[in-house]
Amino acid sequence: MTEEQFHGILVWTIFLTAVVSFASLLVLAAPYGRHYSGNGWGPHISNRTSWVLMELPSVVLFLGVYFSGAAAFQTVPLVLLGVWQCHYLNRTFVYPLRIRTAGKKMPLLVMACGFTFNSINAYVNARFISEFGEYGSEFLADPRFLAGLAIFLAGLALNVHSDNILLNLRKTGESGYAIPQGGAFRYVSCPNYLGEIMEWAGWALATWSPAGLAFFVYTAANLIPRARSHHQWCRARFPDYPANRKSLIPGLI
Repeated sequence: MTEEQFHGILVWTIFLTAVVSFASLLVLAAPYGRHYSGNGWGPHISNRTSWVLMELPSVVLFLGVYFSGAAAFQTVPLVLLGVWQCHYLNRTFVYPLRIRTAGKKMPLLVMACGFTFNSINAYVNARFISEFGEYGSEFLADPRFLAGLAIFLAGLALNVHSDNILLNLRKTGESGYAIPQGGAFRYVSCPNYLGEIMEWAGWALATWSPAGLAFFVYTAANLIPRARSHHQWCRARFPDYPANRKSLIPGLI
């Protein structure tokens, strides 16, 4: 088996994982954040530590795999590297330091599953853009690249802005929940998830790759049912929750 064939198997594994995750999350909320009570699911560790460990492969492993590729120092792959790291440096090192978890935990099992997925995903995406993909300098002007980059940046802005609103809901040491207001929260319960889905839709388009498409499909399969669970949780917890808010996409779902 060649490495390219092995790479293809891993890409299809991500597609399969997306199907399984979507079906599972429709009936069971993933046990972290507001959906984890601290009981069951085996050993657990600090929420902040879990986030760093879980996301670390998306920074470190991605860099190692990327720079082993023959096209690592070509212009388009370098731009794509910057796009990827722009998201994951924030998600791995900045965001966990900003969350006000007040002693919250995450099951070790959830962290391990996330670490495993992120390792596979980092490998297939990094290996494609610096080794298996073909990106001449003319691809910088390709409509797929330009549109994908624009969608990614719009999603990143929405994701970060929505995270900032959520992070500012709590003062240091607080652990309760409140109804977020402002920004895209005027329209949906989970604009941060919508932003992340947009990011990886843009990535799939900009890379024009099976690996990018698989990641986008997995992201949507994971976050759409989680947004639904969040929305239902908020409606049940807050009697005055805005009735016109949708879960994820304004006016639709």
